[in-house]
Amino acid sequence: MPGNIYGGIEGGASGSCAVLYNEKGEELAMVRGPHTNHWLLGLEGCHQRLQDLVVTALKEAKVPPSTKLNTLGLSLSGCEGDDSCEEMKQGMAEKYPNLSEHYVVWSDTVAPVIVAHEEGGVVLISGTGTNALLINPDGSQSRCGGWGFLLGDEGGAFWIAHKLIKVYIDEQDKLEKPPKNYSTQKAWECVQKTLMVKDRFDLLPHFYRNFEKSEIAGLTKEFADVARQGDPLCQWAFSEAGRALAKHLLAISPDADKSLLECEGGLPVVCVGSVWRSWDLLKPGFLDQLNSADEKNCLKEASLIHLKTSVASGATYLAAKTHGYHFPRNHSDTYEVFFHYVRE
Repeated sequence: MPGNIYGGIEGGASGSCAVLYNEKGEELAMVRGPHTNHWLLGLEGCHQRLQDLVVTALKEAKVPPSTKLNTLGLSLSGCEGDDSCEEMKQGMAEKYPNLSEHYVVWSDTVAPVIVAHEEGGVVLISGTGTNALLINPDGSQSRCGGWGFLLGDEGGAFWIAHKLIKVYIDEQDKLEKPPKNYSTQKAWECVQKTLMVKDRFDLLPHFYRNFEKSEIAGLTKEFADVARQGDPLCQWAFSEAGRALAKHLLAISPDADKSLLECEGGLPVVCVGSVWRSWDLLKPGFLDQLNSADEKNCLKEASLIHLKTSVASGATYLAAKTHGYHFPRNHSDTYEVFFHYVRE
């Protein structure tokens, strides 16, 4: 029989990742699966996907499928607020009592901070959607964003793709000219090729009848390639996304504890999500927004951090710690600083 096994799941709006660790802190398995956002799936559908991920991970780890985890940490997109987290936790405990001894649930913004900086810090998510959370050493929090594509998600992949498509539609409708009269040709060719459409009317099924948020968000990777080839409109869209992300950071940083602001390298900001792979394109707007902030709401210094390990590993560690279990963990191996910001 296996010893103690601890699990964690990172559930985003486009995909998910589950990991299992033993009591020595050794990774037993890592598996990936589809998104687990309960606002899109419904609670029952979400519960089922989470259970399927654990079962698949147990199989990958070559342990009996009936093995009961000691703890399962769930860092999930869509679980905003205590009530939502508690509902998810109770649902999993009632439906799958033999899957894990304990369930711990947070928003997908919590675990990334703990992976890199156990005393707290900021997580700034830009994947399909966007979200920002500050956690202070005393446990107090400040948040901005996380409202989904209908109410927010400024600076995320869906937002970037939607913005560029809308610029093209508005131009064709003679409603509004593109920013600085930039050509929409390259961006529209990218949409045509990826979505296999001929004209703007062919977009309607993609946005209504057969809408898949991840499909539209996936265009952003193609737009990034076009931007790097020199297209000014796509470059503009990413710069605007950088501005939006900087605004999220400026909204919550005034609530940061003094000890976090005085960390070596300034406020630690864990940057999570696929859009951060385009930091070279986000950077101009991001820095301009930070540097133009007024003195009362400005940020003096910050370190932007990339995780070198899965957020699911942070969820595993935090859930285990919550219930008094401790296993070896090397913080220095979990992250790297990719940009150090000092206000001009």
